[in-house]
Amino acid sequence: MKLRFAPSPTGYLHVGNARLAIANALYARRHGARFLLRIDDTDRERSKPEYEQGIKTDLEWLGLGWDEIAHQSDRLDRYALAIEALKASGRLYPCFESEHELAAKREARLKARKPPIYDRAMLRLTPEQRERAEANGKTPYWRFRLSDGHKSWNDLVMGDLSVKLTAISDPVLVRADGTVLYTLASVVDDMEMGVSHIIRGEDHITNTGVQLDIIEALGGRPGHFSFAHLPLLLDEGGGKLSKRFDALSLRALRHDGMEPQSLVSYLSRIGSSDDPVPMTLEQSIASYDLSHMSRSAARFDMTHLLGLNRRLLHGLAFEDVRARLPEGATEAFWETIRGNVDLTGEIAFWWEVVQGEIASPSLSHEAAFLEEARETLPPEPWNGESWKLWIEALKQRSGRKGKALFLPIRLALTGEEAGPELHGLMPLMGRERVLRRLRDAARA
Repeated sequence: MKLRFAPSPTGYLHVGNARLAIANALYARRHGARFLLRIDDTDRERSKPEYEQGIKTDLEWLGLGWDEIAHQSDRLDRYALAIEALKASGRLYPCFESEHELAAKREARLKARKPPIYDRAMLRLTPEQRERAEANGKTPYWRFRLSDGHKSWNDLVMGDLSVKLTAISDPVLVRADGTVLYTLASVVDDMEMGVSHIIRGEDHITNTGVQLDIIEALGGRPGHFSFAHLPLLLDEGGGKLSKRFDALSLRALRHDGMEPQSLVSYLSRIGSSDDPVPMTLEQSIASYDLSHMSRSAARFDMTHLLGLNRRLLHGLAFEDVRARLPEGATEAFWETIRGNVDLTGEIAFWWEVVQGEIASPSLSHEAAFLEEARETLPPEPWNGESWKLWIEALKQRSGRKGKALFLPIRLALTGEEAGPELHGLMPLMGRERVLRRLRDAARA
């Protein structure tokens, strides 16, 4: 058994293709299979080394190591052999129509209320017509002549699926410049590299039918492969998530402080009958089950992911997170703030609150009350009872209670209306800083 993740290095990984990487890696690890990272870099113009390195960095961050790595750019000779074999069998035929001509044909078929599929006109091209076209400077691109009938398989997620090949245009497999396209290159790789299980998005269902036909044309055994097509991801409103992929790149989530465990936990369970919960990578591997996947589209909910990340962070001990805390941060600091951070990127803010400087909010209308707070502030050293003593003395002196008592203090000390408990923050700030912030807020 062997699985593969095959990204194109034309951009950074986002949650959509990360979900597929996670699915393939977890399935492989659970079943003792090999996991191949194949870099689909035949598009030399758009493929960039920095994107390939970004993909590797993202996968390593997620904890998804690979057993093998391959580059399609190193296998052009293998594709050339497959192309010649398909030409020799008559399954790959040359075409000379321009994009304008093809568009006109599609328009005409639509007006005639016919499906807008390719009419195979070039199959009727005579040797003399081809010679004239090439003499006039035209270079052919090459289409694969699909079989008649259907291609069917039992999908590990979708159940019994069938693709009617006569309802599809013969696919272009080789561009006029000689570039081999994904549809062929992927088939050659999967056959020659021993891939057995292919997990990908449901937008590839039609492509799977086409590729099964190509496998057969190349002398392979379509029944050797098992397929699983995961339903697409939608956004919270049910729209296409692809429009938001830039904001949901793994590098952006990592920069914001998302925990890799949270992302793997969420993306491995989304769209399944299993609720996403914080899990270790080992637990994610042990529980990954394609039979639990729904056949309906799943909705990616950032609020849900943040909640999962918050639960994970809340459960982390000081030693687990120490390396990511600001220099000098103590266990008391982490115990105080960990229940109020959704992302580790927020930790630096609360460190600045307790040890740095904040922009003083304008509380001049509370100047008298804040002065009373300064005057009743107990002397150091402070302990767990100091906050209670202070707030009780302030309550008795001011006659305030509830929000009117607590909110001005919180705003003056943190600049925020909500956050970690003040009884934990106050000792971390120290008396001098507390006095200064109460004074500055009253004067702002």
